Amino acid sequence: MSALKNKVALVTGGSRGLGAATARALAADGADVAISYVASKEKAAAVVEELTALGVRAAAFRNDQADPVAAAELIAEVTAHFGGLDILVNNAAVGTNPGLPVDSAEADVAEWDRMHATNYLGVIAITRAASKVLRDGGRIITVSSGLGARTGLPGSADYAATKAGITAYTRGVARDLAPRGITANVVQAGLMATDMKPSAEVLEALTSTLAIKRQGLPSEQAEGIRFLATPAASYITGAVLDTNGGYLA
Repeated sequence: MSALKNKVALVTGGSRGLGAATARALAADGADVAISYVASKEKAAAVVEELTALGVRAAAFRNDQADPVAAAELIAEVTAHFGGLDILVNNAAVGTNPGLPVDSAEADVAEWDRMHATNYLGVIAITRAASKVLRDGGRIITVSSGLGARTGLPGSADYAATKAGITAYTRGVARDLAPRGITANVVQAGLMATDMKPSAEVLEALTSTLAIKRQGLPSEQAEGIRFLATPAASYITGAVLDTNGGYLA
């Protein structure tokens, strides 16, 4: 429990699923951890209680990632509370209109627009704000999806676009921040038993495309994020790590 001792991490969307598993993994390595949430105040409080039980400092901050103005406020709150920031994990994301093709009359276009605002523009806004205060040698880890590299099934165009976009953005960030020793990488997560679960039909179709034909555990996929946050990954930047059970194999 020392690889991340004296480091401060922010995990967006850290109240549940992969975000909560990542917060636990970073805390287990000694990091003080901030998490953000948009609606799950009770779940966020429960995660904070788990983290403090590990002997680290932890706090939860409400933030709507779809509002780009709120990004700077979140970073300011976190740095004021913890005294700095070393690790940013861009995990928060939403999925809308699952399985509906772009020409569907049933699709809620406003929800698609909000998804772009959350998954793409919101990640950019938080990364920009964090880049100004991250200490030298810091880490930026952005959670993408195998769908950002290979769509694989209909009804995923907009979600796939948001994930492909943040992958390309992260590569640029890696170039921009390398002089300060800050690395920026992507973890392409895969199927997990979380609140963002697809329908049974979509789940069966996706599972059939995997080399390991099961959903991954959030704790399994959080290990990829934890590794990229540690000193062991100091020479890795602009990279994409797949933790999706062989979806791209």
